[in-house]
Amino acid sequence: MFFEKIQSKIKGWPQAKMAADQWRAQGQRLVFTNGCFDLLHYGHIHYLAQAKDLGGRLVVGLNSDSSVKRLKGPARPIKDENTRLHLLAALQCVDLVVLFSEDTPYNLIKNLQPDILVKGGDWKPDQIIGSDIVLGRGGEVFSLPYIEGHSTTDLEKKIRNENENENEN
Repeated sequence: MFFEKIQSKIKGWPQAKMAADQWRAQGQRLVFTNGCFDLLHYGHIHYLAQAKDLGGRLVVGLNSDSSVKRLKGPARPIKDENTRLHLLAALQCVDLVVLFSEDTPYNLIKNLQPDILVKGGDWKPDQIIGSDIVLGRGGEVFSLPYIEGHSTTDLEKKIRNENENENEN
């Protein structure tokens, strides 16, 4: 039964829009963030928890496998989109996860109309995709602190180096 609860947080665009509208009608603010979340790590957990602290409901837009491949290269993603969807949905701080196939979440943000838009500290607020939509309707845009030494790219390099060292022995 708990697995069904996790799965119930994964929505398509129409269902995500319905949930967003329902939450807003109940007076709850909608916080939106997005990313690849390929290898979930401490930096992701810290960032998502901070995003949740900003408002009522946290919605995560997840790049599809094809989108990640275009953005990060042919060796990515390491984990498939179904796994990434379920890992994010299993987190207590995440209320809803929705997949998008474009290179940016702009159309998804336009569809959901979040009250708060959040990205990690490596993004300046004026560079965050969709900030025009959110600010245009009186919302807020935040760039949360980046946790040094915790990135998927760092993990990928570490894994590759360890594999190369094993192959040399």
